[in-house]
Amino acid sequence: MQIIPAIDIIDGKCVRLTQGDYEQKKVYNEHPLEVAKQFEDAGLQRLHLVDLDGAKAGAVKNWKVLEAIAGKTALVIDFGGGIKTEKDVNIVFESGAALATIGSLAVKNEFEFVKWLLQYGAEKFLLGADVKDEKITVGGWLETTDISIYDFLQKYVDHGVQQVFCTDVSKDGLLAGPSVELYKKIIERFPSLHFIASGGVSAMADLETLAEIGCAGAIVGKAIYENRITLEDLKGVGKS
Repeated sequence: MQIIPAIDIIDGKCVRLTQGDYEQKKVYNEHPLEVAKQFEDAGLQRLHLVDLDGAKAGAVKNWKVLEAIAGKTALVIDFGGGIKTEKDVNIVFESGAALATIGSLAVKNEFEFVKWLLQYGAEKFLLGADVKDEKITVGGWLETTDISIYDFLQKYVDHGVQQVFCTDVSKDGLLAGPSVELYKKIIERFPSLHFIASGGVSAMADLETLAEIGCAGAIVGKAIYENRITLEDLKGVGKS
């Protein structure tokens, strides 16, 4: 299982929110590139980069940070937050992202997303699904839809999407442990999917559990920044 550290950006700085709340923001580092280099030095190969300003504005904002990290590390970066137009998609790829992360747009504008899958190749996208009680949520989690996570995934797997990460919004940023039962069900139903767990990881034991149930990857954010999981712990793990 691949460990994918997360960097969330506001005003060009590395921050974390609690449960998606911009009022509950904590700045961890003024220089995301420094943080990314530490991850790379620890042997990690991927990076989950989130443009929180972009997510709020509905257009990519922090592409300069992406460009800096992509230019100065060999990390395979997925970048999301505010990708709403083809122009945004182009900026993200031109700035060095390996994958564009798409979340609420896939819920609200299926036509546009499917067009991009055909145009750029489905392998260039990471689909993010925010879930509460097995239903998809959108709009910074404020809005729960009646779309089942399983129907949502099936639709895009049929369109060729290969990589998906799923965040249980009731767990995210709380360090309360991941949604193992939900992930088990998804993996059973979609065994060929490159499934990435996200949200709630608080200790190495969580990562061991996620690996055991068959997750292909796990996104880790707050646990690293709060030193619940150290980069020393992750050395070696990220390679396997």
